[in-house]
Amino acid sequence: MSVAEWSLFVGVLLIMMVLASTLLGRLPLSSAMIYLVLGWLLGPGAMNVLRPEPFLNFDALQKLAEVALLISLFAVGLRLGVPLSDRRWLLPLRLAFVSMAAMVAMIAAIGVWMLHLPLGAAVLLGAILAPTDPVLASGVQLDGGAHPDQIGFSLAGEGGLNDGAAFPFVMLGFGLLGLREQGPGLVRWWGIDLIWATVGGVAIGGVLGAATGRLVVYLRSRHGEAVGLDVFLGLGLVGMAYGVAQLSLASGFLAVFAAGLALQRVREQPKPHTRPLAAAVGAEGHSYETLATHSHHASATMRDSVQGFNEQLEKLAELAMVLMVGALLAYAKPLPAVWWFVPLMLLVLRPLSVVVAIAGERLTTPQRAMIGWFGIRGVGSVFYVLLALSQGVTGRIADTLISLTLWTVAASIVAHGLTSQPLMHWYLVWRKRRLKK
Repeated sequence: MSVAEWSLFVGVLLIMMVLASTLLGRLPLSSAMIYLVLGWLLGPGAMNVLRPEPFLNFDALQKLAEVALLISLFAVGLRLGVPLSDRRWLLPLRLAFVSMAAMVAMIAAIGVWMLHLPLGAAVLLGAILAPTDPVLASGVQLDGGAHPDQIGFSLAGEGGLNDGAAFPFVMLGFGLLGLREQGPGLVRWWGIDLIWATVGGVAIGGVLGAATGRLVVYLRSRHGEAVGLDVFLGLGLVGMAYGVAQLSLASGFLAVFAAGLALQRVREQPKPHTRPLAAAVGAEGHSYETLATHSHHASATMRDSVQGFNEQLEKLAELAMVLMVGALLAYAKPLPAVWWFVPLMLLVLRPLSVVVAIAGERLTTPQRAMIGWFGIRGVGSVFYVLLALSQGVTGRIADTLISLTLWTVAASIVAHGLTSQPLMHWYLVWRKRRLKK
């Protein structure tokens, strides 16, 4: 297709999604399901317009998935307003680390015993499929702020954390396959890939997010400087956090997520003897410049502006990535194992891994069932399987990883997309009845 033809196609697609957004809200369909079908139709399986051959284009595809993942992680961090000292963080932390580790172990065991993979490849498969997707799980996030529903908050927090938490297990798989030096007794893996990557990533992102946010709020509220260009602020912070973390051998994904969390928590710096602005009278309201430079509103204005742009960028990233997944399905060989592995992943392994993580949590049976079901796979899994190809994984192992990963992601998009609206409607009704008692 020429540039003009691509321009026409993309323009029509975006306008159609805007016009059909209200209709989609009434149907038990998610936007990701539409993108998936369109990607398949445009791919080699039908019209042959998109040809993202993974073995030839893994580097470019990996970069696309990486950028999309960074955008989504930063956006999730900005949305999670629960104080870090709140015990509600315990559940997403346990889901992101305990549940994910259990998932890696179970998939690795199945990979060795039932798929006849080498141990390194089996661990790698588990690490690729363990992370959940915070963007595709947005349909089950009921409300935000400091007092969100436990289900939506836990799933969003899990999705924001476990893409970075999966990194050490991916590196372990590479090491066991002989593609990465791990040192005697796995000392490099324990010291750098696991402990430092996790702690360092969170620390780097948190410091950069807090310092940048406080500096901008100070300059705006005290000197009227650094006003506007909030688009650059968000993208610049993502770039800084990821770059510093990667250069320091820490987790860039955790750093970007932590940067979003830290920016969300930057407090106002009110001047002495000043008051917040009163509610504006009339339709015009207070201007952006007035709010952005006022010492009682500078932080909230900065955060809302960055978040608004990033959420729109997140939707574009979702569109690009799910279209790519749909087109890539033509390259995923229909291995016999797909027919039993994918249902096992979604219906058995995910609920079992959640049982391990939520032990001792005060959750009702419906809440446990919802968390067990909505373990949506997406961009993180696609990124890691492309990373495996770029690291030299080839042959039968590569075919198995690509097939099981892409078909699991596609099945998850369809199954969870069809069930999210009816299940969330049922959950809301149940929650209202429970609150009335």
